[in-house]
Amino acid sequence: MTISHSITSDSTHQWRKGLQLSLPVAMGYIPAGIAFGVLAQVAGLPVWACLFMSILLYAGAAQYACLPMLSAGLPILNITTNIGAINMRHIFYALPLLSSLPTSKLARLYCLFALTDETFSVMTSLSAEQRQAVFVPVSFFNQCWWVIATLIGALMGGVLNEWIPHLDFALVCLFAVLAYEQLKNVKSVLPIVIAIISLLIAMQLTADWLLLTAIVICIVFILLSGLFTVPTKRTQG
Repeated sequence: MTISHSITSDSTHQWRKGLQLSLPVAMGYIPAGIAFGVLAQVAGLPVWACLFMSILLYAGAAQYACLPMLSAGLPILNITTNIGAINMRHIFYALPLLSSLPTSKLARLYCLFALTDETFSVMTSLSAEQRQAVFVPVSFFNQCWWVIATLIGALMGGVLNEWIPHLDFALVCLFAVLAYEQLKNVKSVLPIVIAIISLLIAMQLTADWLLLTAIVICIVFILLSGLFTVPTKRTQG
């Protein structure tokens, strides 16, 4: 009885902690998700299609990118290719977190599916010991905020778009906040410097594949910084 009560208590604590960690993400996801729902309605998507995208696709940047392509009536293969290119960065997000995934196969699959930029940022701000316990709760609550916000935006339709223009800028604000939180935890400006330089170089090279090009340049810089970093020798006491 005591063991069972202890397990239940730990599980409750993990979900409470996950909810707490997801609240800063909610502050960005709610306005950005509402904006997506509004823009999707303006683009002519029914409410069920908006929810379908947020539940099964669940990729903010890719969902926004889908709207003009769907409105233009592009072939499904073209849309799939573009979404794949935008979401390619998630492959690299998963690599440093593989050891922190839950042990359950179903939970592991869900965490990999739900590994957004914001969830990655939250998880990497935690210690390795904390990550596995809250991986599922953080991923779940983050998606809940996005789905709920999408539904609100889809139901309100274009009315909100007239009242509050440029709602989608909330996503940019969220990235800025998460970058600041990362800087406080990691205490290194190198990732931000690499990101800025990569973006500036990519802007000179292409406009159509800006994000993908910037990510590739980031990867190159990160690999080079790893090659030229001299490991510190531990002193024997």
